[in-house]
Parts: sequence; structure tokens; C-alpha cells
Amino acid sequence: MRVTNKSLHESIVSQLNAVSSAMVAANQVISSGKKINRLSDDPVGLVSVLNLRSSLSNLDQLERNLGTGRSWLEAGESALSETENILSEARALCVQMSSANVGAAERSNAVEVVDGYLQQILALANTEVGGRYIFGGTKTNVVPFIFSGSAEAAYQGNETPFSIKIGKQTDLPVGRDGERIFGDCDIDWSDPGAGHDNVFKTLMDLKNHLQLNDPGAVSETLSRLDEHLATIRAVVSDTGAKVLRLETKELILEDLRLGYTERKSEIEDCDIAEAIVNLQSKQLAYQASLASSSRVMQLTLVDYL
Repeated sequence: MRVTNKSLHESIVSQLNAVSSAMVAANQVISSGKKINRLSDDPVGLVSVLNLRSSLSNLDQLERNLGTGRSWLEAGESALSETENILSEARALCVQMSSANVGAAERSNAVEVVDGYLQQILALANTEVGGRYIFGGTKTNVVPFIFSGSAEAAYQGNETPFSIKIGKQTDLPVGRDGERIFGDCDIDWSDPGAGHDNVFKTLMDLKNHLQLNDPGAVSETLSRLDEHLATIRAVVSDTGAKVLRLETKELILEDLRLGYTERKSEIEDCDIAEAIVNLQSKQLAYQASLASSSRVMQLTLVDYL
């Protein structure tokens, strides 16, 4: 079969392009440090890498969630521990003010102290993290507790605790329904017998008992304070358990990240030494192709005369 000069030249150019492309690809592997730089390099491997990248991205989101959850739980634990301290001080004050050795003037002076306790606990019940309230259920952008009058408080949150996602189908409540901790606010605030589970009502009643110089009523407040303290301690204990759960989840995510990263590296990262040797072989092949092609393409009819 007769091969024309045009066909010969086209074949040589095609072969040179192929060798050149292989050399460029080998150089790109070294430059990027990756074995897979385009779909044609390894279609199956690229799909695996994309899946692993997606898994790592999901881990990033979960870790951010865990960070948010930890900050909420720590802030909640701090606020509740401080509330416990204040209620303990209020209890000690009750014991002192219920004594027969204490007079009306001293009880009157204690009213201001109790009002201070009330204001401190109100501030703690309205604790926020990053501009969001942690004791208002899922209504995190609304102040949970407000005093709508001089003698009553109102709850503006809801009953659903704010939660974070810590797994594909696992949520962990890190916020709180404030009324389950500080008491139901939907009560008759003028009734001394109402709202025994409400911290604010208890302190308001205590102020009233002190103003009326009623040591018996002051003493009866002790049992209510004990109930509040028990509630607070139970929530603090539950918070500690949730923190431990987050810590365990963080360790699991660390192990998963390490595994995903190593697997991704095995698939797409190149061996630099091996890549350099491969590039050198491609360069030699390209130089040899250039040399042989130049000799062939320089031949003319004169060479055979």
C-alpha cells in the first residue's frame, strides 16, 4: 500500500501530540501532587474521591454542630450552677430570717437582698450564646423571661428544646424549655398558694413574707427552695451527661476523619519519586520521537538519486 507524504506527516504529528500529551500529564501529576486531575485519569477513583470529599464535608458540618452544642451546654451549665448558688444563699437567708431572734427591721432589710437574688436569676434565665437564648426552647431569638408587671413574670419561649444534629438521624437537645427549670409562668401570681414550682414566684413570695415580718411563712419557703434546688441539680447532671456524649461523638468523628483522609490520599495522591521517574521516561520518549520524526520528515526524493 502506497503511503503519501501527507499521510506520513499526519501520522508523525499525531504520534508527537500523543507523546507530548503524556509528558504534560506526567508533569501535571508532579505539579499538583495528585494522580487524578481529570475524569479520564481514573473514573472509578474520581467517584470514590468525590464521595470521600462529601463525607469529609459532612464531618465538617457535624463538628461545627458539636462546637455549637458544647458552647450551649457549657453556658447552660454555668448559668444553672450560678442559679443553684443563688438559691442556696436564699435558703440560708430563709433559715436566718425565720429565727425568732431576728426582728422586723432585719427582715425588712433582707427584702432588698432577695430582690437582688430575683434579678440575678432572671438574668441567668435569659442567658444567651451568640445572640441566641438557651432557655427559650426553639424560640432562640426572643427573650425567654420578662417581668410584665411588678409582681409577675411571663415566659415567651416554647416547650421544644433547641437541638443540634450529631448524626445522620440523631439530634441532641442542647437548649432548654425554660419553664421546666424555672417553673410554669401561667399561674395566678396574686395567689400565695400558686406557682410552687416557679422560682420567681417563690422569691416574690419570700419578699412579701419578709415585708410582712412573718417568720413562719419565711420558714415554709424552705421546702419550695429545696424543690427548686433539686430541679436545678437534676438539669445540671443531665447537662454533664450530654457533654460526655458530645465528647464521645467528637472522638468518633476524629477517627472517621482520619480514615476518610487516609483513604482519599491513597486514591488521589501521587508518589512524587515515582512520578518524577515517570516524567523522565516520558521526556525521553518525546525526545526520541522528535529525533526520529525529524529524520523521517527531512527525507526527499533527492536522498534516493
